[in-house]
Amino acid sequence: MLSILQEILDWSEVWALFIPVSILLYIKQPAIHKPVVLYTWSALFINILTDIIWKFRMLFPVNLSSNNSLYNLHSVLTFFLFSSFFIGLNQPFLVKIKKVLPFIFIVFIFVNFGFFENFFDYWRLSSRLLSVEAILLLFYSLSYFLFKVHESVNVNIFTTDFWIATGLGLYVAVNFFIFLLYNELTIHMINFAINLWNVHNISYIVFNLFIAKGFYESGKH
Repeated sequence: MLSILQEILDWSEVWALFIPVSILLYIKQPAIHKPVVLYTWSALFINILTDIIWKFRMLFPVNLSSNNSLYNLHSVLTFFLFSSFFIGLNQPFLVKIKKVLPFIFIVFIFVNFGFFENFFDYWRLSSRLLSVEAILLLFYSLSYFLFKVHESVNVNIFTTDFWIATGLGLYVAVNFFIFLLYNELTIHMINFAINLWNVHNISYIVFNLFIAKGFYESGKH
């Protein structure tokens, strides 16, 4: 029974995305959701490849049996698509910082992978990339809620964007330290690191449930 549950969790990065995808097939999304829609489809494609390589790596040539670069690609796409989503909301609160952060992230990518890490590292995904992505997206999420707090008390905060921002905020808050420490844990506490990734998988399911809720609510307007 436990092995079945573990297998379900192992594939959650794939099947969880079918929850918002199922909503997309029936409810047309507003233009403001386009970056999140693109994320959903892109993540589904990347995560299918990621999990297939992981689960069936013995069937692949050695140089194609690592999925670390796919995790790095997923991280980069996640940041740019969700930063685009938040910027597109046109909230004036901290707007200049929000527009500058994507350029700072680009500089970070070039410096980090130009001098310190290999984007296509066979043995290790980039904990540095994933943790920087998480903390910057947490800033976007928190700035969203701070703006909502300063709005009129008569404004309904439970908009379609609220569910997406909440899901993302919870996901990156839960996983920041997992991303930050994961490589070191795989070196010194491999079994703990493997089990800890289940926390990530559960939070990813919750994240996709919130995205699906946002997509669903948009059909009511």
